[in-house]
Amino acid sequence: MTAWLRRAALPLATFVVFIAVWEAIVRVFEVPPYLVPAPSAVAEAFVIGFARANYLGHAAITAFQAVSGFVAGSLLGLAIGILVVVFPTAERIVYPYVVALQTVPKVAVAPLIIVWFGFGMESKIVIVALVSLFPVLVNVIAGLKAVDQDRLDLMSALGASRWQILRYLRLPNALPFIFAGLNTAIVFSVIGAIVGEFVGANKGIGFLILQANFALDIAAAFALFVVLSIMGVTLHATLQWAQRKIVFWARAEEHFRA
Repeated sequence: MTAWLRRAALPLATFVVFIAVWEAIVRVFEVPPYLVPAPSAVAEAFVIGFARANYLGHAAITAFQAVSGFVAGSLLGLAIGILVVVFPTAERIVYPYVVALQTVPKVAVAPLIIVWFGFGMESKIVIVALVSLFPVLVNVIAGLKAVDQDRLDLMSALGASRWQILRYLRLPNALPFIFAGLNTAIVFSVIGAIVGEFVGANKGIGFLILQANFALDIAAAFALFVVLSIMGVTLHATLQWAQRKIVFWARAEEHFRA
């Protein structure tokens, strides 16, 4: 616990100083609240939002869409990555189209997805899945290919099949790479959910942010940004916890090298 407190002390102190300076600048220079609200006003809007505006319910909807799309996009990225590595011909056929899809801004295709899948959660989940797909796919391919050639030759000499090599050698070796992609995708998933809610929704944090902006309630908008930050940090920390439990040998290797 003491070590944890030492690690948290510097970020916490930096945060306190930042909030204090922000509050002082707003008060001293009398910055209008519709431009930049004071942290005290943001904190008040945060409390009122949870008490009256049902922030928790809207946050749960956004989190569900983000996690559902993240899972769908990650599984699709994992499947395509395995297909590309196990069958090299598939890389020439499938991968260029995936890259082409990724280059299209999701903000540009979001209205079309809303038209196809409606204003419900389905369209937001599809948008999040598209956002999450590419980071996972790239890292899956990199991890599956980053295998020592001597190990591959040994397993081939022992008569291992293509799928046995994948299961017992390539996948365990690729797990640190896969989790690197998942850590990126989980953050993008929240962004994707908000983009979908901006384009068309009647619930969720993105919907509340639009309402706050239209009403020029900037303090409420900042409070919602705080809610999104808490959501993103929580999802990221949960995934890192899972990584430490599943890829435990990577952490042991780091301690050994140190």
